[in-house]
Amino acid sequence: MAEESSRGIGETALAGAARIFVDPRAYADLESWHAAAALLRREDPVHRVEAPGFDPFWAVTRHADVVEIERQHDKFWNTQNAVLFTKAAQEALRSRGGDVKSLIHMDGAEHRGSRAITNEWFKPQNLRRLVEERVGELSRKYVDRMLELGGECDFAADVALHYPLQVIMSILGVPEGDEARMLRLTQELFGAEDPDFGRADDRGDSVLATLMDFFTYFNQMTADRRANPTRDVASTIANGTIDGRPLGDLETLSYYLIVATAGHDTTSSSLAGGLEALIRNPDQLRALRDDPGLIDNAVEEVIRWVTPVRHFMRYAQQDYVLGEAQLRAGDALLLSYLSANRDESVFAEPFRFDVRRRNADEHLAFGIGVHFCLGAHLARMELRAFLRELLPRLDAIELSGPTEYTASTFVGGPKRMPIRYRVRPAPNGA
Repeated sequence: MAEESSRGIGETALAGAARIFVDPRAYADLESWHAAAALLRREDPVHRVEAPGFDPFWAVTRHADVVEIERQHDKFWNTQNAVLFTKAAQEALRSRGGDVKSLIHMDGAEHRGSRAITNEWFKPQNLRRLVEERVGELSRKYVDRMLELGGECDFAADVALHYPLQVIMSILGVPEGDEARMLRLTQELFGAEDPDFGRADDRGDSVLATLMDFFTYFNQMTADRRANPTRDVASTIANGTIDGRPLGDLETLSYYLIVATAGHDTTSSSLAGGLEALIRNPDQLRALRDDPGLIDNAVEEVIRWVTPVRHFMRYAQQDYVLGEAQLRAGDALLLSYLSANRDESVFAEPFRFDVRRRNADEHLAFGIGVHFCLGAHLARMELRAFLRELLPRLDAIELSGPTEYTASTFVGGPKRMPIRYRVRPAPNGA
């Protein structure tokens, strides 16, 4: 029997709980995942994980500790290993030229220069001017789709996947005829660990094949936008410069990739997971229908609740004491946003979905500090628009089968969510 820790919990029990960070299947059972994370937050919030096939890392599970790390980007860097992979998958990607170099892989001056290329585009004022009307049109289109589907659908697959995809593709400048291809590639990239989405048994092989397809597509887009620039984000990226120099090929292609994928899958997961939470909490759904003024705050609670980006990695550049853990220069840290957003010391009754939660906006789903999500304002706009369109037209809604979640350690949410509902047509002339 393992020697008991100073807190009275066996090391074997803690190590077993920490397997939630390396096993993608654990994220498909969120109730069990959250129970294990709560144990670690209480007993060993900065836990050393040594799992077969992975380099050792520290799992950072408390809100305050994640904030402490993220606010010190000079001491804890983003690197090419921004996401947790097995050693074999990392080696396979590197050896076959599968590296990506986007904003999540940069720090310092390089990160500032790269982010500045599209920063103005994604500011709230610009989004309101150029995008808000289109987002409203698309939210109506997809509530109308629910009506057309006759009162039953798989909300995750039939609606939540497509609405944010069409938003981000229209912003990026991808033709509507290519959206199905982008959807498939996005699912394959973020769902590489899930047998329903990955191309190959090996995650590295699956990710590499998907990246090559993405790069082929965006190479053609780069050439077109340099020859025929427009007002879309693709043109902004293709013709972007840092200190007067054009972006390199890898940086250009990676920029497209992060906008196209992160701007879609995360919002899709939030939309589906948020609607599921409202269905399971009918008092909260009634509150929103009775007072639409609560929608803005409800969107923050939805994002906290779902936390579609499960983690990012950071790497210590010097020795550092975090809580009771002694970190060494070079150590890897997994910042668990999903755990931090259920931290009992920050969110009262964190496992209660509450559209009136006073500090819902203290969630870390978008990160914090210099790496705060570039698309956060767009994601909020999309979720608000959809709820404002759906709620006045919704007479009834219920789950009609079990919700299934993506088996993924990185980005995830509902992948199947059958619902039954009654939705009214849009008002005439609206």
